[in-house]
Amino acid sequence: MFGLAILFGCLVGFALGLTGGGGGVFAVPLLVYGLAVAPREAVGISLAAVGGTAMFGAVPRMVRGEVELRTGLLFAVAGMVGAPVGSYLSTLVPENILLMMFAVLMLVVAQRMWAKSRNTQLPSGVCNTETKVGRDRSACQRGEDGQLRLTSKCVRLLILVGLMTGVLSGMFGVGGGFVIVPALVLFSGMAIHQAVATSLFVIVLVSISGVSSYLVRGNELSLETTLQFLVGGFAGMWLGGVIAKRLEGPTLQKTFSVAVVLVAVFVIFRSMLG
Repeated sequence: MFGLAILFGCLVGFALGLTGGGGGVFAVPLLVYGLAVAPREAVGISLAAVGGTAMFGAVPRMVRGEVELRTGLLFAVAGMVGAPVGSYLSTLVPENILLMMFAVLMLVVAQRMWAKSRNTQLPSGVCNTETKVGRDRSACQRGEDGQLRLTSKCVRLLILVGLMTGVLSGMFGVGGGFVIVPALVLFSGMAIHQAVATSLFVIVLVSISGVSSYLVRGNELSLETTLQFLVGGFAGMWLGGVIAKRLEGPTLQKTFSVAVVLVAVFVIFRSMLG
């Protein structure tokens, strides 16, 4: 089991390093079906491992100035509020149903990632800037200096998406990066490399909130398994970051989408049998 937990953690970290999000969708199935961890405990371990792995990737990106702190903090605060709500909701759902819901979430993730891989025309976001000709109907705008203008409409939109991210994180043990990255690009007009870095920063803070609420309710969390997952996650994060620089993004995203669909089908099949 020792080597298996590290290997699984490596796979999760690898996905995070490639895409800035999405690794968490693999963590719960790997823990439940690969290490025989109970589904609810798997959610807690996944949150802790994904959060710790994301921190390993976020810190050097913060040092390089790739994280947009204001936007990230706004997302994170909303997500930290939503995470305990999602964690509570997960206790109301039978474990088999929870796994089925998780599988449906994975299929949604796969569809979004595949669609995003085919959209090569929007590498740096789509929200309008203040210099754009014509009436600006977008909620979020950026000035000539590239800085996001946090208007009331923009703040409300980002808080809403952040809350949704937090609920998903707390309920299913995912980091929420698959929501954060496209949301930052589409709604705040952030460049994709900044969105990946900012997503990792947000995942760290949201995961802290989710793990805290999980432990406060007296749930168990295997420290040994979590640490092994983290060790593998660090290695996978580094490797994913290296390969991401050498391969085309769309190819990686399509491969990731196919892998997620296969895991989702497996989870649905096992849940129906169980």
